Amino acid sequence: MAKRYERIDGRIRTFIEEQPVFFTATAPLTDDGHVNLSPKGRAGTLVVIDDLTLAYLDFGGSGAETIAHLRENGRITLMWCAFTGTPKVLRVHGRGEPVFRDDPRWGAYIHLFADADGPGARAIVVIHAERVSDACGFAVPFMDYREERTQHAEHLGRKSDEEFAAYCEQKDHVGVSLDGLPALPLPLPARAD
Repeated sequence: MAKRYERIDGRIRTFIEEQPVFFTATAPLTDDGHVNLSPKGRAGTLVVIDDLTLAYLDFGGSGAETIAHLRENGRITLMWCAFTGTPKVLRVHGRGEPVFRDDPRWGAYIHLFADADGPGARAIVVIHAERVSDACGFAVPFMDYREERTQHAEHLGRKSDEEFAAYCEQKDHVGVSLDGLPALPLPLPARAD
């Protein structure tokens, strides 16, 4: 039976913090725009800031559809699935905003990701929850978590900040989304911390 929650606290917060993967979904306002669904991982890159606010560290490596959609309209849904234990699917619907590396707020947020911060951090996505709800998750399969993949951190770890900025400028759909929306500011701003 689905249930709605007033806030992210107690066992809801614990559930979020225990999951090794979550998904983000965003879309542009146009009827023919591309809906985006992204898996997110890497331990320590998601934090629950308070009862209605979450944030995750956005790294380079692919396009910037989520950032573009948030810049246009702010709509975002985060989803977690229980692949072990009691079945559950949890969703947080809300308004999100990217905090870029040159934003004065960068320094206030980046310390929350001390263990996960590193080369390739290009934005912090802050989500203000408007609806928190779960569903049974009875159809979600059991899957065993083995370990973190290290390739992403290792690949970006070999780049200087200047090399990472050049890497971002060479990639398709980083400065502009698939639908032509402004995405990551290029040239990539220097970090404000």
